[in-house]
Amino acid sequence: MSVIEIKNLTKQFGKARGIIDVNLNVEQGEIFGFIGPNGAGKSTTIRTLLGLIHPTSGSATIFGKSCFDHPEVRKELGYLPSEVFYYDNMRVIDLLKYSASFYKKDCTKRINELAEAMNLDLKKKINDLSFGNKKKVGIVQGLLHEPKLIILDEPTGGLDPLMQQKFFELIREENQKGATVFFSSHILTEVQKMCDRVAFIKEGKIIKLERISTLQENNYKRISLEAKSGISRDAFNLDGVSNFKVKENTAKFIYKGNVNTIIQKIAQLDLLNLSIEEPDLEEIFMHYYEKEG
Repeated sequence: MSVIEIKNLTKQFGKARGIIDVNLNVEQGEIFGFIGPNGAGKSTTIRTLLGLIHPTSGSATIFGKSCFDHPEVRKELGYLPSEVFYYDNMRVIDLLKYSASFYKKDCTKRINELAEAMNLDLKKKINDLSFGNKKKVGIVQGLLHEPKLIILDEPTGGLDPLMQQKFFELIREENQKGATVFFSSHILTEVQKMCDRVAFIKEGKIIKLERISTLQENNYKRISLEAKSGISRDAFNLDGVSNFKVKENTAKFIYKGNVNTIIQKIAQLDLLNLSIEEPDLEEIFMHYYEKEG
């Protein structure tokens, strides 16, 4: 049984676009990335999955149960929304103890460990905290009960680079202890570092679902050329060539396919320089977006 199972999930907001026929499965122990630009439908998918908004059609389950019909299933999950709002006059420790009271177990030790890891002052009042520190409160709140499923919606907004690194270490530790992680982001490098599989969402539709290892395997190359004379686009009119940019005697492009084929083409040029590198996920992602567009 999948930890998260989303089938033909559609949510319409009048004339505004929501999500259309989203299908996803997240397996036990996975770190699953959910990627797309702002407004693509990531938060809508997550909120519908959590039973915070009703779907127009389709279904979404966690541990085989719908959050609408079985709200108790939420006890097994930790959720960090993209924006966190709290009662301003509460102290951090009081808010976290209040959150912990829902789980019927003593979370004091874990709260202290997480606060120390995230460099969070438990004695401060919420309204004295910066946006980044409020985000840290959300992280501790989402993890204090050691959930079996962690759902993160744009989790690193407001965190400085050092804290982002610390946060990812925490998530990895939870994953190694057995937690499944569902992680939405528009920052591709985050997903590249963290995830096993990734789904790309664009304009409310899933356009690609892939293993990170497959995306990064040798079938994608970033190629840069410099020749003695001008380079023609037509010379590289091949299947698998995308993002082709040419300027006089230099050219750059992404290539997916048999390396021998492209090397034969390159060999016909009188070269001054050549570099072949692994592209990052961002470039592969743009390749999908342009293709689907």
